[in-house]
Amino acid sequence: MSEKIYIFGHKNPDTDSICSSLVMEKFDKNLGLDVEARRLGNVNEETQYVLDYLGIAAPELLEKVEEGQKVVLVDHNEFNQSAEGIEEAEIQMVIDHHRIADFKTKSPLYYRAEPVGCTSTILYKKFKEDGMNIERQEAVLMLSAIISDTLLLKSPTTTEEDKKALLELAEIAKIDVNTYGIEMLKAGTNLDKFSEEELINLDAKKSEKNGKKFVIAQVNTVNIPDVLKRKEKLEQVIEQEIQKNNISLFVFAITDILNSNTQIIVLGQETVAAEKGFGKKLEDNMMFLEGVVSRKKQLLPVIDENL
Repeated sequence: MSEKIYIFGHKNPDTDSICSSLVMEKFDKNLGLDVEARRLGNVNEETQYVLDYLGIAAPELLEKVEEGQKVVLVDHNEFNQSAEGIEEAEIQMVIDHHRIADFKTKSPLYYRAEPVGCTSTILYKKFKEDGMNIERQEAVLMLSAIISDTLLLKSPTTTEEDKKALLELAEIAKIDVNTYGIEMLKAGTNLDKFSEEELINLDAKKSEKNGKKFVIAQVNTVNIPDVLKRKEKLEQVIEQEIQKNNISLFVFAITDILNSNTQIIVLGQETVAAEKGFGKKLEDNMMFLEGVVSRKKQLLPVIDENL
């Protein structure tokens, strides 16, 4: 077994997962460790915008980990969101900003989880704490992740630490955050090239509660009605996903990043969880949620509590 340590974020990786993997790789290489950033899925359009801006390649795809493989998890901890074979891997470290669930290791490890808006905010703090120089590439990666996860600091998950990190990283990167951020976020709203099946899996998080599997998938847009033109086909592939994987509830969230609202399409046997949680009735399998943009803070807790 190779002594190389793989660093990766969750399946269906978002900008934070990819950028944090690359930044963690740089941090550990500065310490002389043999590490390599990997990814657990395709790179989305928003993340590709960041990579193209920097002129760097995405991490290599990792399909599964072998027994005993040393790994570092960033931006996740739940095994059902991680690499195939993760149960038998040797987890060395976790850097995350999500709830802790379905997590068990064979050996002690370094675990750092903070209630901030982005994993890269924690990594920024690690660089500062260790007196390690932040180069422009790492600054761009981290600020891009913060912009993505906090929707340019408009998400309710945003903390003062995210704001401070973004401001200082922007100075290092010499970037106008608003101009760059809006262009980056808009790049992630180009959904036309994706099939309906790809859309519902672009950014889907799978969870389980009381033996019931549920999925909350999310896409960003600047025009909700444009995405809803594909509603019939979206519902067909969601139903197929439900049947194939025995899912009790599937929530497909279409988030308007400019107006900070979300339209959800809800299917499955447990749709009452959404109705009960948000205090509204579904109409044609849909519900409009004003002011809702965050899956982690505004969607997941409500569904989890009422399932």
